[in-house]
Amino acid sequence: MEMLPEIANRRSIRVYRPEPLADDVVKRILEAGRRAPSAKNRQTWRFIVVTDREKKGKLAEASFGQEQVDQAGVVFALCTTNVDYIMPNNQPSHPVDIGIASAFMMLQAEHEGLGSCPVTTFQEADVKVLLSVPHKMRVVMLLAVGVPGERGDLTPRFPPERVVGYEHW
Repeated sequence: MEMLPEIANRRSIRVYRPEPLADDVVKRILEAGRRAPSAKNRQTWRFIVVTDREKKGKLAEASFGQEQVDQAGVVFALCTTNVDYIMPNNQPSHPVDIGIASAFMMLQAEHEGLGSCPVTTFQEADVKVLLSVPHKMRVVMLLAVGVPGERGDLTPRFPPERVVGYEHW
């Protein structure tokens, strides 16, 4: 089956080389997130770029010691600016919107020859204080991006018959 190599080869990278990322690369990754679709095109997100070594270390502490947060060339904090919007299907839009934006950003990072790792285990209150995120806003996830120190193997995926249904469950 043919698909984009960025989709076929992407994996979560947890070891990075200590190399900064070029500003134009960071801007392209941000642009990929900015161009992602969102519920009713509300674009209720804000992306905070963290490259400061000390702040990345504190983000790693808030992420229960996940070393990839400290090692990555950049960590993006993907925040929502509206936690109140509920879609007609009775689901909040912000986890979906941020999930789509992060996927676009990860694929752009892969296209740039970089690795990425979504981080969803962190103490949000600590991250909000560190990054001056307003009280009513939410930090939905962190995204570590950098030059891979090791790529590791692709993790196995379930076969299509386990995850795909046609016309019914």
